[in-house]
Amino acid sequence: MAMETIGQGAMPEGAADERSAAAAVQAMFNSIAPRYDLLNHLLSWNIDRFWWWRMARRFRGVLANPDAAILDVCCGTGDMTMALLRHRPVGARPILAADFAREMLTRGARKFEKLSTHHGIAVALEADALHLPLRSQSLDLISTAFGFRNLANYRDGLAEFHRVLKPGAQLGILDFSEPDGAFGKLYQVYFRRVLPALGRFFCGKDGPYNYLPTSVSKFPPPTEMLQMMREAGFIETRWTPYTFGVAGVFTGVRNGTGQL
Repeated sequence: MAMETIGQGAMPEGAADERSAAAAVQAMFNSIAPRYDLLNHLLSWNIDRFWWWRMARRFRGVLANPDAAILDVCCGTGDMTMALLRHRPVGARPILAADFAREMLTRGARKFEKLSTHHGIAVALEADALHLPLRSQSLDLISTAFGFRNLANYRDGLAEFHRVLKPGAQLGILDFSEPDGAFGKLYQVYFRRVLPALGRFFCGKDGPYNYLPTSVSKFPPPTEMLQMMREAGFIETRWTPYTFGVAGVFTGVRNGTGQL
């Protein structure tokens, strides 16, 4: 599935507007849900587990607060949510784990049930990241891992996150990037040629794992993404690269007023 970025978000080939772009992404992730976890771990050489652990650790202060209201949005099959839960105390307020791909979310809900006896709990919420069914200024933390890149409108996504976060609350966006230098060139060969071929072999579908490297190449580079976050009303913005820049986390704090 080829893709281009028109305006401010991901636009899969064949999509005419943001609505059809979102529908294409939703259908794609529903279709690959049964093998999603296996392929993620295989194609990343299990490094993805380290990325989730590291991002969760970044927010361990707010996670340790049993009263904190937390949303993991675009949660997929829930691996980022699981990493967050390991820092939540028993009896803490549940984490909301939201996604608009039902097949992905169903698999995540099964994971949450297994972990809930030893850590905090999570509640699965079928919801669109651009139209969250939550009160304004109601959350202390929003996290999202490898999902923000697929939104049909990045600026609208940031604006919606800003709306539901309390002043002073935190945002973390973990996603892929394109590393520089010699390592970056080697990685591009793997990412653009080897990974799609392996994805086709194990998944039996051509589109999703062609979509992945194309979506990363069209995603705003860190400097542009940080600027969009600032324009949306986030302060203390920062990008921290992981694994030589293969991935990284964008962090920010919701400004202290009700205005953008």
